Parts: sequence; structure tokens; C-alpha cells
Amino acid sequence: MRITRTTTALAATAVLALSLAACGSDDGGAAAGPSGDVGGTDLAAAGCPSNVVVQTDWNPESEHGGLYESLGDDYTIDAGSKTVTGTLIDSDGDSTGVTLEIRAGGPAIGFQTVTAQMYSDTDITMGYIATDEAIQLSDTQPTTAVLAPLEISPTMIMWDPETYPDVSSIEDLGAAGVTVRYFEGSAYMAYLTGAGILDAAQVDGSYDGTPAGFVAAAGEVAQQGFASAEPYIYKNEVADWGKDVDFQLVYDAGFQPYQSSISVRSADLDGMSDCLAELVPLMQQADVDYLEDPSRVNEIILELVDQYDTGWVYSQGVADYSVETQKELGLVGNGPDDVHGNFDTDRVDTLIEQTTPIFTEQGTPPTDGLTADDLVTNEFIDDTIGVPAS
Repeated sequence: MRITRTTTALAATAVLALSLAACGSDDGGAAAGPSGDVGGTDLAAAGCPSNVVVQTDWNPESEHGGLYESLGDDYTIDAGSKTVTGTLIDSDGDSTGVTLEIRAGGPAIGFQTVTAQMYSDTDITMGYIATDEAIQLSDTQPTTAVLAPLEISPTMIMWDPETYPDVSSIEDLGAAGVTVRYFEGSAYMAYLTGAGILDAAQVDGSYDGTPAGFVAAAGEVAQQGFASAEPYIYKNEVADWGKDVDFQLVYDAGFQPYQSSISVRSADLDGMSDCLAELVPLMQQADVDYLEDPSRVNEIILELVDQYDTGWVYSQGVADYSVETQKELGLVGNGPDDVHGNFDTDRVDTLIEQTTPIFTEQGTPPTDGLTADDLVTNEFIDDTIGVPAS
């Protein structure tokens, strides 16, 4: 059974909303010390913890490539805890004086939200949190995002172009009355139906993360997915489908969270400011460097997927396709000011307006008077760092 990232990652948010060294070695979880002399960026001197722990929102994948770009080649893998630890390196490959521990999410943390994991384990320095999740949990578990690795969310709706040759958008799917399969509880679907882009009668929340339902429908239904994964997977790795799909990003339909934003617990922000002033620009540059040459990091990602053995299927083909799609669609890119990783506060305020009634109805109302400034900050962004124009 192939399980796709999109639905299972969203499962954590949905459940919460409804319920409130050697390379390849297993070292038992011990954090290795940083290797080599400290280069131009000394994170230890800046007050960063000796082991910077980042909780991701899924298994290792190319959408996380910038983070793994900062992992030195001295890394060790703990397959039991689904973590990898090594020297945190700068753009020149030099030690920054601290180690980086990257923790897998999704099945590795029981599909709970990264926010919940960060609040239950204070050893976690930073985590991948989408802005809609941050809005939803702002009253009980507030977080502040300091970097947006993904400018555009890869979440999409896909359909069979042979069955629906006149469909070119999610709105067209709505007008044609096509059934759209998605994961129950997803905030974006509540937005699409509330805005009248789709009709509530045509959406089907039974999608379970496998291709079976889409294939069995023989092109009659549409389905959610990640633009940086499923189009390749369905054409090349789902033998019973084996052809192209068309899609539109949910972003282009008007729902625009910052997916997988690097975030800290809000109460920790001031105390981490000196560290973040040095660390965030380093992470910005790592995102750019990964897009330029992903080969080393993709080897690490594929090794980790193999070692972790969670049932997650991830091939070299998907990894390569993801990087190309990230560049082609601007999923990892710049804002309108040509800066990578910063936040458009107007965009965040719009998302607050869109999602507050949704989360209130689900029983997890955002904190009263919430604004973008409560959720994101550009204080630590280096405005000189951007993804070069292709």
C-alpha cells in the first residue's frame, strides 16, 4: 500500500481539530559533537543551544531539502527514534560550533501536530508549522514563525485531463460537479466550500492517502495531493494509472498558508533572538544552495527513508521531480520583494480572516484579536538572500 504525504500529514491537524558516524549507523540517539573548526558563523557564540533540534512535519523528503543542506557529512542516524544528528554547517561546509538534530514527523510522532510535539518536548528548538495550524492553536499553544522555506504550499487538487478536457481549475471542477476526494477536516476544503468554489455536496472526505480510490474511479473523481509529488508518482509509480494528471494549486484558488514554516514557541522568541539573528540567514542560504545542487542532500534523504522504514515510499525519481517542481512553480522561491523566506503579513492577516470561523466551528477558536504580528516575524531575515531568477 502506497501512502502519500499529503493526507497523512494533514491527519494530525484534522484529529486535533476534531478532538482537542558514520553515515547510516545507529548510535542509539547520542548527539555527536560538531566536527572541525568553526567557520564564519559561530552559533555557539550567538547563544544557540549546543544541539539545535528541528522537528519536521513528515518523513524526510525534498520539500525539507534546505534543512538537510545544513547537516554535515559526519551525521549519525538513529533509526529507532527516526532522528539524524551531525554538525550544523554553513554554506561553505564549515562547522558553526553546534550540532543539528533533525527529527522526522508524521508516523514518527504518532501523526500528532508539530505544535503539540514542541509543547510536550521542550528539547525541540524549532519546528515545521503551517500558518493555518499556528492560527488554530494560537490560544493554547502559541508559536511564532521565523522563516518560510516554502513560499507557496504544494497542496493541490488533481484530475484526469482525458475525462475532463475542459477543466483547468478547481473552480471548473466545482462548476462541473466533479466529486473531489480529500482528507476530512482539512481547513483548505472548508475555505473552498465556504467561498463557493466547490459545493459541499460534491466533496468526499474519505480519502485515506492511497491511490486505490482514484484509480478505481477511472478518472471520474478529483483528489487532493502535493504538486511536487503525486503527478510524478501517479504517472510513473502507480502501475494501474500510469498517465498524466492535471492539477491546480489550492494556493492559486485563494487559500495561502505558509506551509512548514520554521517556528519557535512564542515565549522563547525573545530569549532566542541572538541565536536566530545568526541561524535564520544561514537557513535561508541553505534553501537556496539546495535548489542549486540537491544531489548530496537527496542521497541523505533517500538513505534516511530506507533506514527509518516507516512504510513511506520515496524514490530518486520523486526526489528529483520535487526539486524541479519546487523551482518551476516557485514553491521554494521569493516573495514579491525578491527575498527568500520572509512573510507577507497582509497574506497572513487574510488567512486569519478565512480560517477563524472554520476553527471556531471546529471547537478550536484562535486567540481573540489575533494578527499576523502574533504569528510571524521578519526580524531575523537577511534581505540580501533570495533564490536567483532562473
